Parts: sequence; C-alpha cells; structure tokens
Amino acid sequence: MRIQPLFVLLNAATVVWSLSYESLRVLQVGEDKVIEVPESEKLNLRRRGVKFFDVTRHTSSLPFFNKEEEPIVPQYNYPAAISNKEVVDGLIESIDKDSMYTNLAKFTSFYTRYYKSDCGFESAEWLAATISNITQDVPQDILSIVHFDHKEWKQYSIIVRIAGSTTPEDIIVIGSHQDSINLLLPSIMAAPGADDNGSGTVTNLEALRLYTEKFLKAGLRPNNTVEFHFYSAEEGGLLGSLDVFTDYAKQGKQVRAMLQQDMTGYVSDPEDEHVGIVTDYTAPALNDFLKLVVDSYLSIPYRNTKCGYACSDHGSATRNGFPGSFVIESELKKTNKYIHSTMDTLDRLSFVHMAEHTKIVLGVIIELGSWSAW
Repeated sequence: MRIQPLFVLLNAATVVWSLSYESLRVLQVGEDKVIEVPESEKLNLRRRGVKFFDVTRHTSSLPFFNKEEEPIVPQYNYPAAISNKEVVDGLIESIDKDSMYTNLAKFTSFYTRYYKSDCGFESAEWLAATISNITQDVPQDILSIVHFDHKEWKQYSIIVRIAGSTTPEDIIVIGSHQDSINLLLPSIMAAPGADDNGSGTVTNLEALRLYTEKFLKAGLRPNNTVEFHFYSAEEGGLLGSLDVFTDYAKQGKQVRAMLQQDMTGYVSDPEDEHVGIVTDYTAPALNDFLKLVVDSYLSIPYRNTKCGYACSDHGSATRNGFPGSFVIESELKKTNKYIHSTMDTLDRLSFVHMAEHTKIVLGVIIELGSWSAW
C-alpha cells in the first residue's frame, strides 16, 4: 500500500514549517490509496468533496492496513419476508414528531457540535443525559450505556446496548454521528448541523425512545443484542466510528448488521419524496433486506444511489469486516446542499420525512432483533 503526497508546497521554508509545527495525518482515500497530509489539509480535502478515513491512530493495529486486500465482509441470510409487522406497526403509530422537533431544536441550539470544541462536548453531555432519561427505567442487566472516550478530543461517542436474551453475541447496530462542522472555519463559525447530522441523531433517538417505552418496558426482549451508536468526530474522517469498530474487531465481536442514519430530514421535491439506499461500499444482502423494510413499513419508496468511499460511519463497519448499510434522505443528487454551513437549519427539514426514517430503524431492530437464521 503506497503513501502519496497530496499537497504541493511552494518552497523549502514552507516544507520545514509544515513538518515542524503541524502534525501529519494518515488518510485512506481509496481501497488501496493512502496519503499523508498536515492536519489543516484535511479541511481543504473536505471542502473539495474528498472523503476519507483518518487512520492515523490505527496504522499499526488495524488488521487491514498492511494487507493488499480489503477485509472479507460476511454475507448473512437476512429475512426474506417480514414476520413482526403487528409489533412494528404498533411502534410506528406512536412516533412523536413534536418530540423529535423539540429534541432537534435543542440539539441545534449549541453554537457548534464540532468534535474539538467545548460546545461539541456540551452537546454530547446533553445527548447522553437525554438518552439516560429515556432509558432510566430499564434494568441495567438489560440496558447499559457506555461513553466511549477517544482521548485525543473531548466529545465522546455513546453506545446504548440492549442485551439479547438468547444470542447476545449476535449484534445489530444502529448508528448516527452527533458532531457537526462548518467547513469555512470550523473552530470559529456556527454549525447548527440540523440535517447533518442532527436529523439522523434525533431519528435514532426517537426509535430508541419507542423501543424502550413500548417494547422493553412491556417485558419484551430481543433475541440478539441491539445497539444504538452515537458517534463523535465523523466530520474529522470517521474518527469516532473507526475507533469503535476497530475495537469491536479486536475483541472479535459479531456485528451481524449495521445501519447508518446520516441526513434524514431534507426533501428537495415533495412531489418526488423517497429515501436513498446507498449501494456502493455497503453489504448487498443487507441492502436487499432494507428494501423489504421500506416496502413493508414506509409510505414512500426507495431509490438506489451511490455515495462514494468513506461516505459515512457505515464505512468504519465494512472496513473492519462487518456488514454495513446506509439509508439517506434521498438519492445523492437531491440531498441537502446547505450542510456544513450556518444555513443547515431546522426550518429546512421535514419531520414527516424523518419519521419515515424512524420507521426503517424500528423495522430493522424488531425484525433482526429476533432473527436467528444467520
């Protein structure tokens, strides 16, 4: 695997300054391409639309890094038919769009959720407290909450684990990233991040609320372990989720499916409302199951779309050999163009559309939570 310089420095003095005063980061920008750049160059890459994993912390430990081939992602036998429609429909009836609005209004009230900022830490604290409040009546032997510390920055990831009753070693993950960024000046300018990714965070938060209040508190349990992940530092190169899934791979955990919710609220054309199922760098069999979920539980259709390498946190799952998937608000060419700026605000979003994404999450955790024919 080769390391290639990405930036051209104008003179020797600039080279000396860069190497002496600015830390270098190792970025994976393709399946077989790695580059080394100063920290500040990451922001320029993001502005140009280049997506990457920041693997600086994992060059010596990631099993894939010194191999020419990508890790093998297992192809599991997901359900070919829906078997829990009555349960899922009952949960869907209780989706509370007003509650989702209230949560997103609070989440976007932080000046920024940039992972290196104090506000980013404060927003994580609010999110953690909200999750704790939602789940407080569930016994700790069933539900546990982990604050995953990344050490290099203050904003932590949050993992909510609902232990499976019969096969707890089989894990279903629902993911979203909690951080936001303003690509102009991330440490200075506001980044409300309503759609990216306040919408996906609140979508999953509502699914967790319903799962807790209407399923777990009714004495029901999944056979497999269900986890909700709220990642830090996605905007820094999938840093938070890469830490989490690398740790899972080291522990030999069995993640049977991972679904990412990143941007779930924007509708460019109400006459053509749909969700987008990302088909590149994702697990085909899991995508087929998601299409079944959409057809069975949603009032709008899906469209296949592509997002590119290292597009969102599902990439950290597949990069470590776990089947990952990504359902976004629409096909990529129709997604929100206001993200990564001060204009990514609450008033541009549809909570009806976010509720459709919540239906997907509920369908996945109920159907796969009880599935055993892997």
